[in-house]
Amino acid sequence: MKKLLPLLALAGTLFAAGKIVGGPFTVNVGAKNATVVWIVQTDELLLHPPTGVEGRSSPSFHVEKTTLTGLQPGTHYDYELPGWPGVKGSFRTAASAAMPYQFLVYGDTRTRHDVHRKVVEAILKDGVPDFAVQSGDLVENGEDNSLWPIYFDIEKNLLSQTAFFPVLGNHERNSHDFYEFFQPTTPYYSFDWGNAHFMVINSDIANSAGNKGARDAFWAEQTKWLEEELQGSQKVEYRIVVAHHPPFSAVSNRQGSNPEMRALVPMFEKYRVSIAFFGHDHNYQRNLQNGINYVISGGGGAPLYDVNKPDAATSQKAISVENFVKVSVNGKVMKVTAKGIDGKILDEFEVKH
Repeated sequence: MKKLLPLLALAGTLFAAGKIVGGPFTVNVGAKNATVVWIVQTDELLLHPPTGVEGRSSPSFHVEKTTLTGLQPGTHYDYELPGWPGVKGSFRTAASAAMPYQFLVYGDTRTRHDVHRKVVEAILKDGVPDFAVQSGDLVENGEDNSLWPIYFDIEKNLLSQTAFFPVLGNHERNSHDFYEFFQPTTPYYSFDWGNAHFMVINSDIANSAGNKGARDAFWAEQTKWLEEELQGSQKVEYRIVVAHHPPFSAVSNRQGSNPEMRALVPMFEKYRVSIAFFGHDHNYQRNLQNGINYVISGGGGAPLYDVNKPDAATSQKAISVENFVKVSVNGKVMKVTAKGIDGKILDEFEVKH
């Protein structure tokens, strides 16, 4: 079922001299609500460094948004911005518990823009998902305004057609822009889709606060929140955790570098997490421990890392290749398929309920 939503053209009249450099795209999507965001470049600053150093530009942004309520679950909506001819998009609201759905996991798109573009093209060729989860490191430096228009230009055809749920990576640097663009109210959040409860963690502790005491307090607060979320979702079919930093790694110099995330594994097991997704390592990996699959999809464009030391006790697959993951859910059947940008299947498995 499709429905058309005309959005107010406030930006079209107020910023007629500007241009849209991001979006429109849809965030904070639920069964009956959604927020549509579009980013207008209103001006530009040219920085002239000392002699001999190339100058660079830094755009000025204005973020427009509108929140839609009273929507129907599992329904496809089209929308347009009348003040910007030809600017339009679509999204699907969250499915009800009985509905089948499909989602995407990918991440670490921050560099090698030509490769990032190929990843997005491969995703679209494979079919537009109901929603997309980005595992972090969208850009090289979240505080550099010049990088965001590049990111949104590459992602435009994907983000204009699906709901988007991003994760804070270390390269976002907990930047103000991330919160402005994607509208999370906190660095970590949860959402429901169909018969699943998703918990999105901010594993970038280093950028969470300015001193160790505050960082420790942040992690304690988030860990408490996570446990409460897990406790409260025990009657839900699937409990899915997403973060940027993985607790397991087949990259030798990454092993042992995320002790806080590794320390969460007993909690995941206690509360029967169904599956967990991560980025940070620029490759595809799947580790399996005590019935929980830990999937890393960090092959979105950043330079690839070798998988030179997989753990024989947990590693199911480890391959240094650009990739994305599609997950199809139909009742008690969850099928996970990892693909390379050539369309070939890298890994495929089912999550047993």
